[in-house]
Amino acid sequence: MTTTAVRSSSVELRDIHVSFGTLEVLRGVDLKVPSASTTCVIGPSGSGKSTLLRCVNRLQEPDRGDLLLDGESVIKADPDVLRQRVGMVFQHFNLFPHRTVLDNIVLPLRSVRKLSKEDAAERARTRLAEVGLADKAPYRPAALSGGQQQRVAIARALAMEPEVMLFDEATSALDPELVKGILDLMAELAGRGLTLLVVTHEMGFARRVADEVAFMDGGRIVEHGTPDRIFDEPSSPRLQQFLSQVL
Repeated sequence: MTTTAVRSSSVELRDIHVSFGTLEVLRGVDLKVPSASTTCVIGPSGSGKSTLLRCVNRLQEPDRGDLLLDGESVIKADPDVLRQRVGMVFQHFNLFPHRTVLDNIVLPLRSVRKLSKEDAAERARTRLAEVGLADKAPYRPAALSGGQQQRVAIARALAMEPEVMLFDEATSALDPELVKGILDLMAELAGRGLTLLVVTHEMGFARRVADEVAFMDGGRIVEHGTPDRIFDEPSSPRLQQFLSQVL
């Protein structure tokens, strides 16, 4: 991967609450991700991990709490402007099936970033090359493997030049043999100094790449610390139980 310069920002969630009807999904979450660092969020299904991630780029509006990007509150900012600064990669790629791989990256650059057709195409090709798919530009997504489609989704997010990248279980829809390639690509992005907030069930990746690991359960962050502390010295019974089931 070529080393395109990145600008990264810190992210901070303060007392974030989200309820769906009577169901409290997030119950006062506080989390700070320093600039140019990687935080992995782990925990059982239904603990609020994906909702937490969606609050960071306001795909889910919190009921209360504050969201800071680079130290400034963005809870009332234009969500479209915020999403130019915070890229997100989903579990299920979210590519336009009737468009080429190149067009999937060019479209948001034209519509959101207002780049010229030529500049958008050049940037899109650069990002495709970075994720090892320069030769796939004219293909439709259906002609690509799941791992390749996820690389296109990552290239599309990177093309917007975000200050923060969110990954929501980015490997869980992939066949096992494709997982390593995506995790290696995410690790490369971390190594380049991009701020990453990653919801993952890949404990090996969290241990190897994360600067901090947050364990969520029941809509709260129960423990937060370095990978060594979280995996080797879990203090809460709930985290001990969780790790005994997944490791």
